[in-house]
Amino acid sequence: MEFIEKYFLKQKMMRTVLIALLPVLIVSIYFQGWRVLFLTIVNIAFAILTEYIFEIKINKKNKISEAVLVTAILYTMTLPVSLPVWMSIIGIIFGVFFGKMVFGGFGKNIFNPAIVGRAFIYINFPEPLTIHWNNFAKLGDFPGGFGTWMFEQIDSVSTATPMLLFRNEGGSMTFTELLFGNVSGVIGETSKILILLCAAYLIYKKVASWQIMAGSVIGFTAITLLFNFMGVKSVPNPIEGMLLGGFVFGTVFMATDPISAAKTPIGKWIYGILIGIVTVIIRGFALFSGGVMFAILIGNTFAPIIDYAVRAQKQKAKQKKEVAAQ
Repeated sequence: MEFIEKYFLKQKMMRTVLIALLPVLIVSIYFQGWRVLFLTIVNIAFAILTEYIFEIKINKKNKISEAVLVTAILYTMTLPVSLPVWMSIIGIIFGVFFGKMVFGGFGKNIFNPAIVGRAFIYINFPEPLTIHWNNFAKLGDFPGGFGTWMFEQIDSVSTATPMLLFRNEGGSMTFTELLFGNVSGVIGETSKILILLCAAYLIYKKVASWQIMAGSVIGFTAITLLFNFMGVKSVPNPIEGMLLGGFVFGTVFMATDPISAAKTPIGKWIYGILIGIVTVIIRGFALFSGGVMFAILIGNTFAPIIDYAVRAQKQKAKQKKEVAAQ
């Protein structure tokens, strides 16, 4: 405890997010094995080291942020459990440095650093992030992943993940399997019910924006129904689409990042809707099987512009009101 107080800034909001992530981490270990915890610890260590070097040794600041712990865990949740450790390390170093430190550190970054790290290794090492998947524990099995390091690799690419199954064969897993997280995929593709409970906790604690979450769902649903009406076969129905891949996890934990997200009340709705729409478009028409990662990065890019436009419009309306009153 003394070590934490000496080297880390006390950030109540980040500690709340860590509490919300803890059950997700535990359930992920159950489904995929102890290597989940190993990757998490390694990523936390190198995330801390990267920020420590630049904040204390270079910027001459007294402490580093607790947010770096959240970044490391969120980054780990976007990875397949079998990803080589050295690739994971490269990704977290890149994410913390280029996604956060080059902008000046905590509170100044434009992009979510966890997604920056994930996008970097996704582009540079696509094979282990799009082809190599592992089996998982069945719901109700005991001890499940608590009794193994990592389950064996899946041979058939077409049935590796629900998203790939839909893209390659037009089929999917059952609603129950998708809802309870009884599927293969990246670590964060765990129980959707659990993630939604975590969302309720974060909203209750006023840490995550419910407007962004709701906006993402609205944008996702609206554009999906439009494509369904047009007969686009590469886009599943809204419920199935939201349960496929990491949309729920990304919307709850990453799109709502208070630093890189929109901050005005109206801007949050626009920002969330944009992420939902772009996710569906990328999934349905791009080469990538999942789109929420790039959708959030695009949302991060437009967040300052959205807030600027909202504030400008509000100021313009205020000035008109003042003129009319004179």
